[in-house]
Amino acid sequence: MNVFKSKKKYEDEVESVLSDIPIFQDLNRRELKIIKKILHKREYKKDEVVFKEGELGLGMYILVSGMVHIVCGSEKQLLAELRDGDFFGELALLDDEPRSATAIAKEASVLLGFFKPELLDIITRNPKMGCKILFKLAWVIGERLKKTNEQLKDLKCLKENASI
Repeated sequence: MNVFKSKKKYEDEVESVLSDIPIFQDLNRRELKIIKKILHKREYKKDEVVFKEGELGLGMYILVSGMVHIVCGSEKQLLAELRDGDFFGELALLDDEPRSATAIAKEASVLLGFFKPELLDIITRNPKMGCKILFKLAWVIGERLKKTNEQLKDLKCLKENASI
């Protein structure tokens, strides 16, 4: 097996995944290379915990391959099933609050971590690039909030209709 060929395939895969992540979509090729260099690759086994509800968040994760479940509560209620190209935990880039859910690899998975210290370093060294990331991060969080509000509204309507 040609080790360099598989490394090149992985590098291409990472570049493709990054260009599809909204937070990085406004970055040019040079800026994407900077991001690629500071990402932390980690492989998880089936049923391995990525992070636990209540732990301090360090940053966000990008799912290169595999599947991750986001669950909450002691009953491990499923909130989301994530697959290749999805990302999660981005609020930890902005606040110092504990995680609101647990992330568990449901099959062998490869994740990339983008952590707050690296984001803060980018903001210091390259404010223009940092602003691009922060504005897209704010947009993503806003979109997720809108979706959550819609789901709550639908749930409330269902509850009201059930009581009629």
